[in-house]
Amino acid sequence: MERLTAEEFRVADKTALVLVLDNVRSLNNVGSLFRTADALRLEKICLCGITGRPPHPELHKTALGAEEVVEWAYYADTIDAITELKKEGAFVLALEQAEGSVDIRKLSALSLSDKPHVALVAGNEVDGVAQAVIDLCDATIEIPQKGTKHSLNVSVAGGIALWELYKQLDHNPQYRQ
Repeated sequence: MERLTAEEFRVADKTALVLVLDNVRSLNNVGSLFRTADALRLEKICLCGITGRPPHPELHKTALGAEEVVEWAYYADTIDAITELKKEGAFVLALEQAEGSVDIRKLSALSLSDKPHVALVAGNEVDGVAQAVIDLCDATIEIPQKGTKHSLNVSVAGGIALWELYKQLDHNPQYRQ
């Protein structure tokens, strides 16, 4: 199945993509997103505010060890994480239904190629991405929905958005590190 060992993963090329979790409450969601980060070989995850962090048995239940290989950092405030990522040259996207958001199917319109890496901010299960965080982002993307809820679980929405970004970045040698 061509699975990497933990050590092979740590030294393998990573996709120039960072996930930022803005006050995500559920440890199951955090664990699920660690597994997605592992699958797509993301640079790292920024765990912000009340977002739970390893080691924790509830997080491990869904991460299944991904939290032991995916690099992560904790920030008391999401704004600090965004500020640091932007200093590093990241193009920062908020994943949120908001005025002026771009349909995720039109990501290519955002001209990501002039930045060294991309960061995706996913938000709290009830309140979404904080407005102050959205205001710092370079753009906001949303997943079109046709049902009655117009809402997806953060780990599902994060997985969809990360996959769409990965598809674009993985084919561009600039985003392989």
